[in-house]
This record gives sequence, C-alpha cells and structure tokens, in this order.
Amino acid sequence: MPFYSACEAYSYPEKYYQNEWCSKWNGKQEFRLPDKTRVDCVTKNYAVEFDFARKWAEAIGQSLYYAKITGKKAAIILILENEKDFKYYNRAKILADDNNIQLWYMKSPGYNSTYCINFK
Repeated sequence: MPFYSACEAYSYPEKYYQNEWCSKWNGKQEFRLPDKTRVDCVTKNYAVEFDFARKWAEAIGQSLYYAKITGKKAAIILILENEKDFKYYNRAKILADDNNIQLWYMKSPGYNSTYCINFK
C-alpha cells in the first residue's frame, strides 16, 4: 500500500498570501494581461509573482514576463513553510540579483510546525 503524507500539501493556498500582501500594499490582484495570463498582484511599482518556495524557478520566468508586459519592476514573493525552504530562496536570490528582480518571502502561519499526519 502506498505511503502518503499530509505534509506534502501546502498548509494555506497561494491565494491566502496574495490576499494578505496585496491588500496591505494596495495592489490589484489577478491583474489580467492582454494574452489572458494573470499577474498575482500589481502595485504602483511592481508586478508580483507569488509561489511556494519549491517553485522558485517557475516564479523567475513568470516575474520577468509580467514585468516586461506591464512595464513594472519584476518581483517575487516566495512562500516558506519551513526552515528547509530557505535553500530555494537562496537559489532564487542568485538569479534575482542577476536579473534585477525584487525577491521577498513570506513565512506561512504554520512555519516550522511539527504537526504532520501520515496515511498508509
């Protein structure tokens, strides 16, 4: 029988973090571009892509594209669920610095929680 872990799923959806950050910085969420793609949040200065830390490489490409199309500065907010996620942040930081991308992170409300359910 396969082994499943509830810890493999994210504790909060990406939308939760978008709502928290974007409303605080007076941004527009799910900003639709002419090609029907959507920027997670657009502020006065930034086109912001939110993603979970493991998806850092995808976030790099999306942020550059959204910045190019909107004329705003590229920005990424990586969502960290535990201390181990900083390795992904550090990888993204190398490319963010080289490509003029503003990189931030948000810690999940359950950051470093040891609560986990395993199913067999």
